[in-house]
Amino acid sequence: MSAHDHADHGHAHGGAAHGSFRGYLIGFVLSVILTAIPFWLVMSGAIDNKQATAIVIMAFAVVQIVVHMVFFLHMNTASEGGWSMLALIFTLILVVIVLTGSLWVMYHLNANMMPGLHDMREMP
Repeated sequence: MSAHDHADHGHAHGGAAHGSFRGYLIGFVLSVILTAIPFWLVMSGAIDNKQATAIVIMAFAVVQIVVHMVFFLHMNTASEGGWSMLALIFTLILVVIVLTGSLWVMYHLNANMMPGLHDMREMP
């Protein structure tokens, strides 16, 4: 073993960054805050409109996903030559397609297959 082999021992492998205690602590604190705020919003009823509350909670969820990816999964554009980010984008596209398609199918099944109020009155 040469001195060069020992010099690379503590560095990132394959371009992926290893976490530090400070990074994990920042991620943990942000995760707790991003969980506590939506919990408080729902429990206190700070926003009267339920749809607005749901949108705010979903926005906090998206931010929390990003925090987890950056601080705990160490995902960035430089890790593994950008392949992990490309795989994430592909996965997100597939998830959006599957969720959108599922919601579309369920909505149309509900609208077209459930008997309406006028149909129920005509039943014996």
